[in-house]
Amino acid sequence: MTILDKIVKDKRNEVDLRKSLIPTSQIEKSVLFARDTISLAERLKNSTSGIIAEHKRRSPSKSTINQNLNTQDVAKGYENAGVCGMSVLTDGKYFGGSLDDLLTARASCNLPLLRKEFIIDEYQILEAKAYGADVILLIASILTRYEIKQFSELAKSLHLDVLLEVHNEEELQKSIMSSLDMLGVNNRNLKTFDVSLNTSKQLSELIPNGFVKVSESGISSVDAIKELQPYGYQGFLIGESFMKTDNPGESASQFIKQLEA
Repeated sequence: MTILDKIVKDKRNEVDLRKSLIPTSQIEKSVLFARDTISLAERLKNSTSGIIAEHKRRSPSKSTINQNLNTQDVAKGYENAGVCGMSVLTDGKYFGGSLDDLLTARASCNLPLLRKEFIIDEYQILEAKAYGADVILLIASILTRYEIKQFSELAKSLHLDVLLEVHNEEELQKSIMSSLDMLGVNNRNLKTFDVSLNTSKQLSELIPNGFVKVSESGISSVDAIKELQPYGYQGFLIGESFMKTDNPGESASQFIKQLEA
């Protein structure tokens, strides 16, 4: 059983429990459920940096990244730095996140917010909308083509952008459909946790031009972004290098200045 299998198994139990506690009718009454969303895809198309900065306390591969920062400071710092969007980890058991982090980030900034989560049920998409997200992540390796279609179409009906994450050609081929906005290539091999930018390079030509291309994992330097831009990537998810510092917003600001210099 891989770490991903374990996460998904635990996630099914967690979602079943939450569904039994809070009915969808209650979620849909949330104040934020009716808010107008901000498109991350459009922001990325019109940006010179394309940075999506992440709020992440820990991960299965790195254990603790940063437990000392509060989400409000991180969100405000990222917005002041001029990032295109913010990714908020909401998984508790493996990443130390929560839906409250999403709520706090929403109250603290006007950035497009991505709910970074292992989505295996439509209920989580309704939650994303109710807690202030603008974008959801779908992971091709844990979903069937039918689920990707079902989940992405629900997201679009709620005016949420959809970022679909793939790791290889097989996942990409099963996933391409019109209800997606962005295709993200994860440079981390989920079996070995090794990271290689070649994954993004190899898959770039297989992604149709209608989608915004996003590269994820292993991007910690300006050089990495400059290496990937000629391959058509407009979005770059930076998960750990900002969060490892005492001031992620300041780190993001310096990074973007260097990138645009």
